[in-house]
Order: sequence, then structure tokens, then C-alpha cells
Amino acid sequence: MLENIDLQQVMVLDIETVPQYADFDEVPEIFRELWDKKTRAQRKEGETPGEFYPRAGIMAEFGKIICISVGIFTKNGDRTGLRVKSFAGDNECAILGEFISLLDKQPASLSLCAHNGREFDFPYLCRRTLINELCIPSQLRISGKKPWEINHIDTMDLWKFGDFKSYTSLNLLAAIFNIPTPKDDINGSDVYRVYWQDRDIERIKTYCQKDVITTAKILLKFKEHPPIKEEDIIIVN
Repeated sequence: MLENIDLQQVMVLDIETVPQYADFDEVPEIFRELWDKKTRAQRKEGETPGEFYPRAGIMAEFGKIICISVGIFTKNGDRTGLRVKSFAGDNECAILGEFISLLDKQPASLSLCAHNGREFDFPYLCRRTLINELCIPSQLRISGKKPWEINHIDTMDLWKFGDFKSYTSLNLLAAIFNIPTPKDDINGSDVYRVYWQDRDIERIKTYCQKDVITTAKILLKFKEHPPIKEEDIIIVN
């Protein structure tokens, strides 16, 4: 499958997000009220809005992006490689600006690939871009496009094979395909603590890069392409 996908025209990406504030008490009152209403149906019985707040990072209205990692496939003779770069820090607007600047240098036809990207990464990037008063890059714009004109690849969707009720984690797909887990240090539920308590953005960046590398390896499995050798994966500082 994916015979028509040119790897040289694919960018694999992953984002890491956290709540906008370290603690619910720091949230402006209007947003505390809106958070209460937004999450009322999701909270367990007796769970307060404050207790549920560490999950705010998954909602673009209450969260922010702290890391974007991208991977570009390279070719050296008959060997496929991957160059990985990250934009990370406390300034979300600067992170998005650097990411958008990179995309602006790429062709509008560039395909973006992420695991669960259609449900999370792509819309989250668009929403936070608008909130930061930046211009959504052409590769992320879908309004007015026909489905076949949207160059988005979602490895979770590929695994569904038309099954709309299934959610399969990146970690599970990695295990199925005998790919080393990207969750060998932290996982998504740890990012809030590692960012707001440990203040260790480098650890989060490394985790995000591992997700990109794993997604790229899974994409190659779908394409029935030989795997990337570890020595052909380059992290660009």
C-alpha cells in the first residue's frame, strides 16, 4: 500500500502540549468557569475542575504547544534516512513561528504525517496558530478542499482499514511491528509534570522526537519499505 506516496515529499510530525497554567488556581476566573462547563460530562463523579485540570493540555482552548518535532526522509543511494528537528520552549508563538517558517519553505503539496494527526495534531496546530495571530500554512489548510486534495497522512487511520470505532496507540502499533517503544522514559500523561514541575523541556523534546521516529518507521511498514537503519537517523540541533 501507499505505492504512490513519495517519501521525499512527506514531513512526519508530533506535538507536545500542556495546560496553559501550572495550577488551576492561576487560571483567570472566566476560563475557570468555561473549563468547568467544558469538562463537566468528562469528569468522574466527585472530581473537581481543578483535579481534572492536568488534562487541559489536550484541548487547544486551554492548552499550549511546548514542542513540535518534525522528520524529513532523506535518500543516500539505496538507503533511506530521517532528519529530525525540534522547536521547543516556553514561548508558543515563537515555536509556531519557526515551524510555519519551515513549512513556508516547502512545496504546498508537501504531505504531513502524524499518528492520530487528523483528530489531534493538525487541528490543534491550526487552532493555536490562529490564537497566536499567525497565518496557517498552506499544508494545514483544509477549508474548501476536496478530501483527495488534503495531503494529510494519519498512521492511526491507515491501521483502521475503514474501521471507524477503533483507536490504536502509537505504542501498540510499535509493539505489533517490533519497533522499539517511544515510551521508554515518559509517556503523554507525564508531560504536564515534567514541564510544570520538573521544568525539563529537553526531556520532553527527546520524547517528542522518539514519537516522530516511531511514526516514520510505522509509515515505512505501511509502504512495505525497508526499515531505516539507526545510523541513518540524524537529530538536528
